Amino acid sequence: MTGERITYDVIVVGGGPAGLMAAGQAAGMGARTLLLEKMDCPAHKLRITGKGRCNLTNVAPMETFIDHFGPSGQFLRQAFYRFFAEDLVAFLAQLSVPTVTERGGRVFPASSDAQDVVDALIEWVQAQGATIQTRAPVEGLITENACPGGVRVTGVRAAPNRTYRADSVIVATGGASYPGTGSTGDGYRLAESVGHTIVPIRPALVPLETAGDVAPRLQGLSLRNVNVRLLIADTERDEQFGEMLFTHFGVSGPIILTLSRQVVDALQREQRVEISIDLKPALDEETLDARILRDFDAHGKRQFRNILKDMLPSKLIPVCADLVSISPYKVAHQITSEERDRLRAWLKDFRLRVTGRRPFAEAIVTAGGVETTEIEPRTMASKLVQGLYFAGEVLDVDADTGGYNLQAAFSTGWLAGRSSAKHRDR
Repeated sequence: MTGERITYDVIVVGGGPAGLMAAGQAAGMGARTLLLEKMDCPAHKLRITGKGRCNLTNVAPMETFIDHFGPSGQFLRQAFYRFFAEDLVAFLAQLSVPTVTERGGRVFPASSDAQDVVDALIEWVQAQGATIQTRAPVEGLITENACPGGVRVTGVRAAPNRTYRADSVIVATGGASYPGTGSTGDGYRLAESVGHTIVPIRPALVPLETAGDVAPRLQGLSLRNVNVRLLIADTERDEQFGEMLFTHFGVSGPIILTLSRQVVDALQREQRVEISIDLKPALDEETLDARILRDFDAHGKRQFRNILKDMLPSKLIPVCADLVSISPYKVAHQITSEERDRLRAWLKDFRLRVTGRRPFAEAIVTAGGVETTEIEPRTMASKLVQGLYFAGEVLDVDADTGGYNLQAAFSTGWLAGRSSAKHRDR
C-alpha cells in the first residue's frame, strides 16, 4: 500500500520560526504550499524563547550582528541583506505585533508574550494560503535522477502512510535542543540521507557544570555587572561583561551562555577550562586595595563578615571567607596585609573549574548541522539536490544570546521560501 499522494509546489518540513516564515513567503508568491509539523501545533520552541518573552532580534549593525555568529556569520550575509532586523520589526508591525528595544539592543514584542508572535505568524501563514498540517512527522525525502545529471527532490514521505509530491522541499526542522518541543534532530537525518555532510552537533548556549561545592552553596545567586574571563589550557580566550547565575550544578546566565560555545568544544578536546570572575570590574587593583584598607581602618572593630556586607551579596560572604582563608569572625584590625592581599586578589579573580556542560535538553541552540559550504547562500538551496532548501537551526550556524539566532531563522526562512516559490517556474 503506497498511501495517499498529494501534490504541492512547495513543502516545508518543520513549523518553527524558519518554517513558518518560509511557508508564508512561498504561499504569498503564489506557490501551493504545505507545512508539515510533527507536533500538535507549530512553534512550540518559539513559545518559550527568551523565557517566554521572545527575544526576536537585535538592533546591532550588520557587521556587529554577523560577528556574533563567529566563522559561520559570513554565510548569513546574503540572507541578512535581503531580510534583516528592521525588516522583521516592520513585518511584525504589519501583523499587529509592535516591538520594543531593550538593554543590549534586544528586541521583544511589546506585550512581552511570545504567544502573541506565534499566533500572529500562524494566522499570517494561513492568510497567505498555505496549508498547515500537524501531527505529521516526515519520515524521508523522495528523490529521483535529474537530467542531464544529478538528483532532484520530488516530495516527502510522512506519517501516517502518506506521500506528498512537490517541486521544492524546505527542511526547517530546527536543531536538537529542547527536544520536548519537537527539535529532535530529524533534519540532520533527512539531509544526510540525500548526501549532505553533517557537522557534528553539540549544545550551544548551554549552562556549565563546575567542580566542588562552591556553586551549589551559591545556588540561586545572580551577579550583575561582573566580568568573566574564559581560560582554556591556562590561556585567556574570551571575556564577557554582564549577568551570571549560580545553580546547583554550576553556572548559567547570559554571559556564561555566550562563553559556553567555546567551552563545549574545549571540553570535547579534553582541555582544562576555568572561568575567572572579576567581582569588582569598575575598580583596578590599586583602587580596590585602597578601598579595602579604608574600610578596615574605618571599622577596625567589626568582624570580617560584617565588613564584607558592603562589598558582596550576603550569600557570597561565607564562601569568600572560606576561599580567602580568613575567619568570618576575625575583627578588621587583626587582619594582616597578606590576608588583605588574598581578599583583593580573590575579588578580582574568583576561579571556578568547569568540568562539563548540561545536556541538549537545557541548551538554547544547537551548534553543528548541515554543512553550509553545500548550501547556496543567495537562495538557501542545496548544491547537491535540485529543489531542496534548508532554513534555520538545522544549518551549521549559531550565535551568542541576544536575538541573533532567531533573526537567522527568520532571514533564512524568508530567503528559502521565496527562492523555492521561484523554483517552480523553472
